[in-house]
Amino acid sequence: MSIPNRPLRAAEHFANLRRWLDMEGEAERERLEERRKVQSSAQAERGGETLLDMIVSTHTSGLGGRYLITLKKRRSAERLPWHRFKVGSPIILSADGGKSGSSVQGVVSGRKSDSLEIAVDDWPEGERFRLDLSPDEVTRKRQLAAMQVAETATGRLGQLRDLFLYDREPSYRSGLESTKSESLNESQQAAVEFALSSEDLAIIHGPPGTGKTTTVVELIRQAVSNGERVLACAPSNTAVDNLLERLVNAGEPAVRLGHPARVLEVVRSHTLDALVAQHDAYAVIQEMYREAEQLDRKASRYTRGRPAPGQKYQQRQEARELRKHARMMERQAINEVIATARVVCATVSFDFSTLDDHEFDLLVIDEACQSVEPGCWVPLKYASKVVLAGDHCQLPPTILSKEAAREGYAVSLMQRLVEHYGDATTRQLTVQYRMHEQIMQFSSDTFYDGSLTAHESVRQHVLSDLPQVSGCDDSPVLFIDTAGAGWDEEQEPEGLSRLNPNEGRLVLDQVNALCEAGLSPADIAVIAPYAAQVRWLRQNAEFDQLEIDTVDGFQGREKEAVVMCTVRSNGKGEVGFLSDARRMNVALTRARRKLIVIGDSGTLGSDEFFTTLIGWFETVGAYRSVWEMTSEVES
Repeated sequence: MSIPNRPLRAAEHFANLRRWLDMEGEAERERLEERRKVQSSAQAERGGETLLDMIVSTHTSGLGGRYLITLKKRRSAERLPWHRFKVGSPIILSADGGKSGSSVQGVVSGRKSDSLEIAVDDWPEGERFRLDLSPDEVTRKRQLAAMQVAETATGRLGQLRDLFLYDREPSYRSGLESTKSESLNESQQAAVEFALSSEDLAIIHGPPGTGKTTTVVELIRQAVSNGERVLACAPSNTAVDNLLERLVNAGEPAVRLGHPARVLEVVRSHTLDALVAQHDAYAVIQEMYREAEQLDRKASRYTRGRPAPGQKYQQRQEARELRKHARMMERQAINEVIATARVVCATVSFDFSTLDDHEFDLLVIDEACQSVEPGCWVPLKYASKVVLAGDHCQLPPTILSKEAAREGYAVSLMQRLVEHYGDATTRQLTVQYRMHEQIMQFSSDTFYDGSLTAHESVRQHVLSDLPQVSGCDDSPVLFIDTAGAGWDEEQEPEGLSRLNPNEGRLVLDQVNALCEAGLSPADIAVIAPYAAQVRWLRQNAEFDQLEIDTVDGFQGREKEAVVMCTVRSNGKGEVGFLSDARRMNVALTRARRKLIVIGDSGTLGSDEFFTTLIGWFETVGAYRSVWEMTSEVES
């Protein structure tokens, strides 16, 4: 979709966003319904959004009186099948496979290889359970309400709306000096200074490994030192927790809004619930709730003796009054905690009614390119100016409705503004701290006009620099071409996903060779574009610590070595969604010291991006055919 340069009409723009939201909601509901119709457990679990035959292994009482339930597979103590359940994901827990009986809604509060912990308000009925990812209708309604407010807003929100719809130009203060930080490089420092000088909008463009979050944390610290209040947001709970943890480690305390079960344990002490629990009035509030509960139980209890006229009614009235006063005191405690906070953190689509009339000088949205635009409008009304941080050359928002994506729903707010305003609002980070310079080079040339440089600490680092590794090939990049081997892809039975077992065996051979050289499996990632290939690799891998996932699962992550398989091998030259260059940019930039890509050049070469990529591997002397690899092993 092309981004128009003319001012956008507010009514037309928001009408499109509302329509796309509806289309996405319908796509989610249809997918859930299809999953729940599936009879076979293997088929139901294939898409990663359903887990069947789960049992409760342990449970505890969670924060806020919720139940924290740990679920495992009934017949296996091994790892769970590959799935898309993440901390914070909304779920539906159903008894008896969901065909009958009740279900409860909740969220994922913890994740391990062999279990999931979920938080629910009600105890589920049954012995065996089905877990489904749930459509997030609450978030969608919140986004619709926020856009309705923004569409007709006056004052500061109206000015920001006009800027975001190209009907107003951004402005910046001149002569503003920021504090020089020794921990920042020149481009990071320039980005901080630029963002601080903004009076309405600034964008920090952070390519892979360039320390975007480090830059954002320093920006927030300096804004606070200048007397500003900051609302720091991100699209996912994981991204918010990562930002919060970095802020706390930098000595900048913050308050985390959100369901405690959605928050990583390491930062739960900074949640609003935990901080309110430290308030002087908390013990009194809890006692009032306990008294109200006791009065309700008395009013509901059967007694042999006839109660005095109006006694039960009076008890219920007293309970209601107690709860009313407890809620008022709780509201006051919450207001006092938030009022003293200089930084508040939350997901972009959080229910910000907790903030009441609190205002913030600065709104920072990290990983902004992974949020659909309606999500970004939710926190906007609380801020005077906005900083968006992310990389529009990496993964876009995840969209289920293909039609909505084609029409423009997959274009994030940040991408749209970057493509319209360009350098006028954006500062790019240029020094990366992750990859050997050769691993970095293709991405830099292809996506960032050759602007990236590798920091001296990583520029030439290789696997043999690690103390436990020896006797391995230290070349940082390698492409293994399977063309002519007859390793055709397969479509998963009764599914749409694809796999390539022959390619998978070569992937695991490469992993085993790295481990034999002394590299820990925990330092290796295997990336596959298709869920079916991920499942095959997990079933056949020797090492439990080896991480195997799709590209989306490794966004923002890094490993010492990455082995990537491309799966596609067919006579038609079809590459499917491998043609999404941004997704490939993520996969190619997760490795620190070693990147191995395996694929069929005969198939991949039909795509312009892969033609360029394979040509680059040849240019740097990193191209090998599978026949060469086989003959070397035999000799």
